[in-house]
Amino acid sequence: MQKILIANRGEIARRIIRTCKRLAIQTVAVYSDADSDLPYIKEADEAIRIGEAPAQKSYMNQDALIDAAIQTKAEAIHPGYGFLSENPAFVRKVEENGLIFIGPDARVVELMGDKVKARETMKAAGVPVVPGSDGPCNSVDAACSAAEALGYPVMLKASAGGGGIGMQLCRNREELSNAFNSNQNRAKAYFGNAAMFVEKAIENGRHIEVQIFADQFGHVVHLFERDCSVQRRHQKVIEESPSPALSEATRKKMTEAAVRAAKAVGYRNAGTIEFIVDEEENFYFLEMNTRLQVEHPVTEAITGLDLVEWQIRVASGEKLPLEQVEITRQGHAIEFRLYAEDPETFLPSPGTLAVWRYPEVPGIRVDTGYGEGSKVTPFYDPMIAKIIAQGNNREEALERALAFFGEMKVEGLKTNQPLFTRLLTASSFKDGQYTTALLKKS
Repeated sequence: MQKILIANRGEIARRIIRTCKRLAIQTVAVYSDADSDLPYIKEADEAIRIGEAPAQKSYMNQDALIDAAIQTKAEAIHPGYGFLSENPAFVRKVEENGLIFIGPDARVVELMGDKVKARETMKAAGVPVVPGSDGPCNSVDAACSAAEALGYPVMLKASAGGGGIGMQLCRNREELSNAFNSNQNRAKAYFGNAAMFVEKAIENGRHIEVQIFADQFGHVVHLFERDCSVQRRHQKVIEESPSPALSEATRKKMTEAAVRAAKAVGYRNAGTIEFIVDEEENFYFLEMNTRLQVEHPVTEAITGLDLVEWQIRVASGEKLPLEQVEITRQGHAIEFRLYAEDPETFLPSPGTLAVWRYPEVPGIRVDTGYGEGSKVTPFYDPMIAKIIAQGNNREEALERALAFFGEMKVEGLKTNQPLFTRLLTASSFKDGQYTTALLKKS
């Protein structure tokens, strides 16, 4: 590849540009009116305005993105994460225009994007799934019937959902009845699909995912797991690897199941198999993310590999750079997602980064889409940066993170920095035995 258009913005755009520069590949950035002054625009070789601030008029505008790629003679499109990264119609449109989509094919994106079909596919492949409704629940009565058969509490979920949208824990029939219509409406608004289903809720569980990679020659490998149990509103805030609460026996079974899942669907490129793990270390398939994850730097830190480079090489038709036995893990890494949000209510707090400074601490990587003076607008996800702390062990990684946050300065808007400082000194987090309920109890 000689030139790649990045159909995304901010931090992930800068991340992709960094790898492309090292590989001597030219990049095309796209931007909305709200992002015209962000750093990634200047770092790309070319930049194209694609529309107004609302995402539907810019980063979700498929025709504008395709036109920008054709205009700049880009050969491929990297979708990053979010926006159109898991939209099968966009994948097809990219390929129909003679461009390369840096990710899996539309068939797999579509199959895994429907969580009901994904569950059925995983069952057939022998991958354990959380007990749930047989197919979608198209009415309150159908959802309640499924819940009563499973036994409360249950999770109401959007079939085409993600990021915690359209998802709610329900402890009885009344809660499920009250939640159904509002979550169905949210699913319709966000994903264009109102289908819902019900799963047995696994409380006090851990959310653990396995990074997989596959090429077009049938080779599939895993790059170990990431523990993503620290969440608010069912959205990840802290991710780490290796999981501090997973036995080697369970780790082996889980990574093998993830590889089996990828092979079952004929996967290609980067993907993530997400599991929920109960208190007895039984694990169950949750979903497959058919894209690069926000937390991919955690895997890069412990393996020393560049996952964006692997994506590009696989999309170019190359074999996987390494075989499973050649992929090793060293040390420990933890990622903290710094958000422009109230640290108590978790509500977004847009504004201008009047001050945005941080220290140079050994073992700390900062991926950010903003510079001092940049505006964090209400149009997109309010993540300011990802802080990745790496150490020879978990204790060292935690110490480095605490030193970093102790000196980091952000002014002009609220952030969740106080949350990280509190967790880094709390025994409930330091002992590594936390669950997805951690932030509800902290």
